[in-house]
Amino acid sequence: MLTQLYVKDFAIVESLDIEVDPGMTTITGETGAGKSISIDALSLCLGSRAEASMVRPGADKTEVCATFNISQIQSAKNWLLEQDMLEVDQQECIVRRVITAEGRSRAYINGAPVPAQLLRSFAPHLVNIHGQHAHQLLLKPDYQLSLVDQFAGHKHLLAQTTLAYQGWNKLKQELKKLDEEQAQREARYQLLEYQVAELDEFALQEGEFKEVEAEHKRLSNSVTLLTDSQQCYGLLYENDEQTVVGLVQHIQQKLIDLSRFDSGLGNITQMLTDAEIQLKEASYELRDYIESQEPDPERLNLLDERLSTALELARKHKVSPEDLHIEHAKLAAELNEIKRCDEANVQLQIEVENAREQYWQAANALTESRKESAEKLSELITASMQKLNMKQGLFKVELSNCEKPTKNGSDNIEFLVCANPGQPLQAMSKVASGGELSRISLAIQVLTAEKSETPTLIFDEVDVGISGPTAAVVGQMLRQIGESTQVICVTHLPQVAACGHQQMQVSKSNNASSTQTTMVKLTTEQRIEELARLLGGDVITKNTLENARELLVG
Repeated sequence: MLTQLYVKDFAIVESLDIEVDPGMTTITGETGAGKSISIDALSLCLGSRAEASMVRPGADKTEVCATFNISQIQSAKNWLLEQDMLEVDQQECIVRRVITAEGRSRAYINGAPVPAQLLRSFAPHLVNIHGQHAHQLLLKPDYQLSLVDQFAGHKHLLAQTTLAYQGWNKLKQELKKLDEEQAQREARYQLLEYQVAELDEFALQEGEFKEVEAEHKRLSNSVTLLTDSQQCYGLLYENDEQTVVGLVQHIQQKLIDLSRFDSGLGNITQMLTDAEIQLKEASYELRDYIESQEPDPERLNLLDERLSTALELARKHKVSPEDLHIEHAKLAAELNEIKRCDEANVQLQIEVENAREQYWQAANALTESRKESAEKLSELITASMQKLNMKQGLFKVELSNCEKPTKNGSDNIEFLVCANPGQPLQAMSKVASGGELSRISLAIQVLTAEKSETPTLIFDEVDVGISGPTAAVVGQMLRQIGESTQVICVTHLPQVAACGHQQMQVSKSNNASSTQTTMVKLTTEQRIEELARLLGGDVITKNTLENARELLVG
């Protein structure tokens, strides 16, 4: 709950430092004194829009600091721990906001600087502010739905529905994208299927083109190879006239004979012997080569055809023949990917259907909870309306199906009202007057506040348009909430102010150069005087003091 609020140089407040107690605190003061200024300052501290005009004239900055006891607020503790802004045993949270005269804003949580957006996300864990114009929001369908959900307290069902909707919607978007690409994929698939089948049939392996090219070259020149090889073989070894081997043998023999006269020729003789052996080996190899060579026109035609096909396919796919196998693998992979996409499309359709079923299970459970809560809320608001001097009033929360599902479920909600006997229930916007709307709004806010997990509830002049016995009922309602929840209520009604566990008075003073608003906590006697002022105006008589005393005691 809120324990302390410090405000400096905010609007017409020079300095304000107040401690806030548990229970119900009422804030009163003359019209125009600035009763709502502390609420405005707290709103600013918790992330509302900052403007340079908020800085007190002549000051260089506005500073607002709010201290909260969070020992019993587990959701706030969890949030702070997730943001690494709280020690494990820490029971207090300090929120601070500074606005410069130039309009620059800085925010801090427990001394750590934070963006205003993060501050706004944290605020609902601490305070729930019901403004004086809340009854205008009451005419909006989205706000009506949020009130029913708040009263129902089914956050888990709402979260499940939202999560299921988001999952379903995401899968639908993926399926839509796949469907939009389907025609393009089908055209591409047909082309790829033909190309891959053609390459599969040709089945050129890695390195094969060079091998085919080499073999084709050899077979194309097989006659020349055979003729010239035979001639070379004859010159080497088998020739009727003279051969290279024969000449080497002749020279070798001559040198052997000469070595009798000079032993130095022995090395040369040995070299010629080695040469003879090599020449004979070469001759035998060449002979075997000649014997293995045989023109093969059929094989040559086959290779010629394969070579031509490889070159044609390479031109078609705009790659070199050596890289045709790479292009083949790439196209086959793309074809498989399209097949996989088609399979994924089928699987995604199944997932979309499953997600749809999950959504409707969650949405239907949410609808059932809303129906049950709408019935209870209708009865309670009807009873509250009748307490608030609308004795024949009737209220009904009517549910109907949405045209299309949303993240908040499949329900439309409309508040129906009958303010006078004999009239049918009609949409609240059509039949409720301003005063009636204000009372209905107050009844709803009080009832939903009882269901709120927020530890501090602030009501900023929500009792406008209410007086007399009705005001007393409003005060009793708010005090009842204050027994379990901290309530801060800005009011101009003595009947409401008297119901507070404590009361603060706002006053405004002027001098030649400035205007200043102050706020003080009232003692019991001071409360009686303030209530008497609210009852009787500027002239306070003995009777008004007695009435105020009775009102406070009562």
